[in-house]
Amino acid sequence: MPNPVVHFEIGCRDREKSTAFYQQLFDWEMTSGPMSTDIRTDAENAVAQAIGGHIVSLGHEPFHYTNFYVGVSNAAEYLARAEALGGKTLVPPIKLPNGSTFAWFSDIDGNTVGLLSQE
Repeated sequence: MPNPVVHFEIGCRDREKSTAFYQQLFDWEMTSGPMSTDIRTDAENAVAQAIGGHIVSLGHEPFHYTNFYVGVSNAAEYLARAEALGGKTLVPPIKLPNGSTFAWFSDIDGNTVGLLSQE
């Protein structure tokens, strides 16, 4: 499958409240860390293959958002492709402590999309 959706993110003002809300609503398994709360969505009753995500409070705008991440081979290359098609880079490639790289772009309608690569 080319470039699957591999992760999602929920932005909020109060991570503890948002974590409790989604945990109670969907029975997701949550693991709180220093920067975010990791989410496992897989379960016996899942109707499709599940992806993981996290809840994060950035401490600045945007305070509330949802975002999905597409797995790509190289975040910078895909940002360039998005721009060539009329999109706009919002967050340039950032290397994460786990070795992966993420970036954000807006599509031609202003929707934010995340890119995640293992480069």
